[in-house]
Amino acid sequence: MKGKFITFEGIDGAGKSSHVEWLAETMRQRGVVVVVTREPGGTELGEKLRGLLLSESMHLETETLLMFAARREHLAQVIEPALKRGEWVVCDRFTDATFAYQGGGRGLDRNKLQQLEHWAHENRQPDLTLLFDLPLDVARERIALASRVLDRFEQERADFHERVRQVYLDRAKNNPSRIRVIDGQETIENIRKSLEQIISSI
Repeated sequence: MKGKFITFEGIDGAGKSSHVEWLAETMRQRGVVVVVTREPGGTELGEKLRGLLLSESMHLETETLLMFAARREHLAQVIEPALKRGEWVVCDRFTDATFAYQGGGRGLDRNKLQQLEHWAHENRQPDLTLLFDLPLDVARERIALASRVLDRFEQERADFHERVRQVYLDRAKNNPSRIRVIDGQETIENIRKSLEQIISSI
């Protein structure tokens, strides 16, 4: 069986992470070997970089380069080997997130992001991206109710997250065959029915 690369995306508070493990377990029940991972992170080095990225203030270009450095290691050590073995990779965030957060949220030149994307993974894009979307006020309310310390991206102002959301939606519009938008306000049951239908289509 050919391996598949599936990514989950969405603004903070959209609810995507709660469905990652469920989808992986659903696929395992169908006999598929699934690797669950995340970005930034996924490797020992990537997790160290994640700690810096989520907590330390830094120049925007430094932030972006570290994101892609973690991604390059992730691809080399985890994603590409799993796909070559015929396994499915389910990843919580990938390069769409960098275009949304560092590009949309922080305003980095899109051309620089495209150059880094071309350099880091010229021939690898997700087979499917599940974009969890919901109104910003709902997402912010969910974040406010979270009983944990918020990272520095979650602490950003509402206008930052609105720009992030808009870039996500623009990318979905421009890549309809890869990016499928999921209504994050739907019930868990309905969301999972939609996910099953989408997965079955690939």
